[in-house]
Amino acid sequence: VQQGHDVHYLCREQMREAIEDTGAVFHSDIETQPELYAGRDPSMWGALGSLQEEYGMKGESFSQARLKMRELAAELMLPGTLRWLKKINAQAMLCDPLINLEAPLVAKVAGIPCVSLLTVAGPGGQEVAWGGVLKALGMTAEQVLQERRQFQGLQDCIERLKKTYGLHLAVEDGVKPLGVFRSCLMSTLTLVTTAEFLADPMSPEVSKAYTDHDFVYLGPLLDKPGAKRAAGHKFDAADHSGGDSDATALKLARDARAEGRPVVLVSLGTIITGDHSDYGWDARSIVDGQKVGISGRELCHAAWQAAFDVFGESTQDGHSCLFCCGSSCSTGQQPLILVALGPQADALEGLEVPKNAFCAQTLPQVDLLRLGVDVFLTHGGQNSFMEALSMGVPLVVCPGFADQPVNAAKAESLEIGLKVDRPMRPLEHAEADIAAYRKSTADALMKVTQDPSFKQNAMSCAQALSACGGVSLATRILLALANSDLPLQLKLAGASLDHV
Repeated sequence: VQQGHDVHYLCREQMREAIEDTGAVFHSDIETQPELYAGRDPSMWGALGSLQEEYGMKGESFSQARLKMRELAAELMLPGTLRWLKKINAQAMLCDPLINLEAPLVAKVAGIPCVSLLTVAGPGGQEVAWGGVLKALGMTAEQVLQERRQFQGLQDCIERLKKTYGLHLAVEDGVKPLGVFRSCLMSTLTLVTTAEFLADPMSPEVSKAYTDHDFVYLGPLLDKPGAKRAAGHKFDAADHSGGDSDATALKLARDARAEGRPVVLVSLGTIITGDHSDYGWDARSIVDGQKVGISGRELCHAAWQAAFDVFGESTQDGHSCLFCCGSSCSTGQQPLILVALGPQADALEGLEVPKNAFCAQTLPQVDLLRLGVDVFLTHGGQNSFMEALSMGVPLVVCPGFADQPVNAAKAESLEIGLKVDRPMRPLEHAEADIAAYRKSTADALMKVTQDPSFKQNAMSCAQALSACGGVSLATRILLALANSDLPLQLKLAGASLDHV
């Protein structure tokens, strides 16, 4: 945008403010893709709920249904997306390969290049992540493949896509090998928001599947100071209340740094605090068809309360917090606790918030990390993980699902933080597990903030990441693709194409 190019996003209303803040143009997917949305109820992903009813899958989990129906949804998205591309005169496309199967399909039909932006730890990350998702569903990859083979609606869809558009898909896509995505393979290349030294390893099967595909490792893609962010995964955009919480949080953090007070940042991500039916606020894991463990709400409350236990100043008697970081925390100077709650109206219900805590639906995470944070209590999502590492901030990771447990383990192996695994016992143990989880999180926060080696190791990672190309390299690659001059531009940019 700053170089004078037109940039258009096809997205949901919840993202409008953040998109328009960049100077790009927002377009509603619901309005652009009537073949999918007309007469159907929009959901967290496409119109999955309505499609489930149409194909007799009502009652199946969100993730299970999506594994069988993503091609049907993509087929319905294609006509409207093709019209949209023609209207905006698109010369190149950027997409999320984990969500937007329709993007590389429509780019192939339109004859324009498509770049996938992989926001996980490399092409090997999805095999483990999806293995965890299937385990939570009580399924195996072979069972998913069998269901896809037996689903006549999918077979018919694949045949129509071949006949109508010349697109060649298969029922094995994404399942055999597990974690290999057709959306990546059909893209011109894939940009990865990590560094090679942090990338997850690949199995021989995944490596073979990606033999002829190019991956470029960018490192983290960081917001500019003051950039707006979307408010999280609350389906109804009207439920995202705002206020000037960003400015307040930044002022509090600046003041705390100036006073020599520690700053503690807490954010457990957009999925677990949102409305996702499988992984959100009220969701629990499922093992052998039974709900187990603690819900998203219970996990967040236990983790938040742990931060309050360690760093909080009593709201009643003014007693000091448990934590003191030596010379940087003089008598009477309490740490500042900044908590991103997510969009739920009852987020803090039943919790006592200490006087030295500031809680808001959203916080300017990257800006706060830039100012300086002593410890980041996080879910371990890839973006948060990379943002913290790029700023040299040590972590306590409370992972939920998918790639988050992998990143939690990586934090420990790199010795930049500690992890607290999510309880997965039967529900009769929930009360005891919540109490134990709260204590384990508090213990981890104490250890990470009192042992300087975690900070030192995080700073070493930050130094290594500073050599990555980031936003600048991604921009050069996209413009080169639009101008049909990619190899030359990659050479000039000093980027190497890694043939996996």
